[in-house]
Amino acid sequence: MNDESKTPKIKMAGKGVEVFYGAKQAINGIDLEVYERQVTALIGPSGCGKSTYLRCLNRMNDTIDICKVKGLLTLDGEDIYDPNIDVVELRARVGMVFQKPNPFPKSIYENITYGPRIHGLAKSKADLDVIVEKSLRGAGLWEEVKDRLLEPGTGLSGGQQQRLCIARAIAVQPEVILMDEPCSALDPIATAIVEELIGELREQYTIVIVTHSMQQAARVSQRTAMFHLGDLVEVDDTETIFTNPSEKRTQDYITGRFG
Repeated sequence: MNDESKTPKIKMAGKGVEVFYGAKQAINGIDLEVYERQVTALIGPSGCGKSTYLRCLNRMNDTIDICKVKGLLTLDGEDIYDPNIDVVELRARVGMVFQKPNPFPKSIYENITYGPRIHGLAKSKADLDVIVEKSLRGAGLWEEVKDRLLEPGTGLSGGQQQRLCIARAIAVQPEVILMDEPCSALDPIATAIVEELIGELREQYTIVIVTHSMQQAARVSQRTAMFHLGDLVEVDDTETIFTNPSEKRTQDYITGRFG
């Protein structure tokens, strides 16, 4: 029997997670487990809470003054909202790739080395060189940029910029990578490259992806969670969600009746 047939390890879990923006409740008591070295896709119509939930997983919502998170969220069983947790360290363990490619206005090399420098992962220029090559290879970008490392990251194409952002995320050796609609600003060819990359990254990392594309969720994920109006409607393995969902709202959404 292969490893996939065994029950996978729970990497992150939410229990009774609620999110409020001021008085407005955006997420209503969600329980959701994310399995190690799988891609979990969060789907649902705009404004349903999927990106809000994603941002809870590395405490990005902390940056919004009026945002309040309740409930329990764990990484390897540890409460990530515990007051003693170092948020900088948490965000190194749980990296993030955003919707729009956002390379720093620095060289390709400096984009990759920024995180490792902050987190003390390299003692020398030689160490940094190794991290840069490894990260860019991991993001499928090395061959395209190896002769341009000192050029600005902003000079790359959109698809290359997004892979640079993925390389920047993996440079600090995260355990989980969050992706908030990472292909929505990309053309179909760049999207296909990033999707293939996600399949490769899953062998080393746990990935949670928010996507508006049903086809993308079906292609890249092993588990899919359907959100609607702040509720988690259902979560199951991706094939079941797309072929035999248990909830009518899921069926209606994936067949295009709403959303």
